Amino acid sequence: MSGDIDGFTYGAVTPTAAFVMAALGSSLGMRCLTRALHPRSAFRPGWLTLGAAATGCGMWISHSVAMMGFSIGGTHLTYDADRSFLGLGVTIAVVGVGLFVAGYLGRSPAGLGVAGVITGAGVAAVHFTGMTAVRTSGRLLPDRAMVVLSCVVAVVAATAALRAATGPRTARSSLVAGPLLAAAVTGTHYTAMYALSYRPASAAGDAHSHPSIPTLLPLLTAPVFMLLLTALVLSLDPFVHGGETMRADRAQPAVERAGRGK
Repeated sequence: MSGDIDGFTYGAVTPTAAFVMAALGSSLGMRCLTRALHPRSAFRPGWLTLGAAATGCGMWISHSVAMMGFSIGGTHLTYDADRSFLGLGVTIAVVGVGLFVAGYLGRSPAGLGVAGVITGAGVAAVHFTGMTAVRTSGRLLPDRAMVVLSCVVAVVAATAALRAATGPRTARSSLVAGPLLAAAVTGTHYTAMYALSYRPASAAGDAHSHPSIPTLLPLLTAPVFMLLLTALVLSLDPFVHGGETMRADRAQPAVERAGRGK
């Protein structure tokens, strides 16, 4: 029917693809965080910056893919490209602050809590800044209670992901943290979209006239390239591999014991 909102136009395809892309970007980002915490890390700020870029791009791609399954009956949707890319920048910046807090203070409960809240805010940012780029002939009205709930989902899942990533510094930790953060991204998106309502232009009286594009697909090139670049950098670093990292972590206490015994 006209005005009816459907977030699953292509069934389970878009939610599944959105989760996979968020998990990919988040796993790469959490692996960079794990690498930054390595006892022999030579350039922690660089790894954290790379992790923020990968995580933010993965989140943004996930939101863009999820929006491909979003439709409103009888209404044509377009997207403001400038606002979409602004959302990408905001997400990377906010997530970056969260990862830097986790990278330097995340092993303490207070540091992990602060990092979780900030990273959760980044998860929420990718959705809500992305929604400001949607152009319709009417107005999209979010339900405030569901907005609050979606932000809670984002913070809780983001904190759990950072806890996993800053725990045992192994490849397995980032493989656990990535899907947790992906759950935050997709959970936030679909929770916020659940109670979204649409008011036609005839009732709202404010149809949009901004220049826009019909789909977000052309904008995915740069973020996808960023994920590929991150994967390449990680694959070339010898200390990223689980065995190397675990041996380094286990060797550290032994060195300290040997020093105390002298």
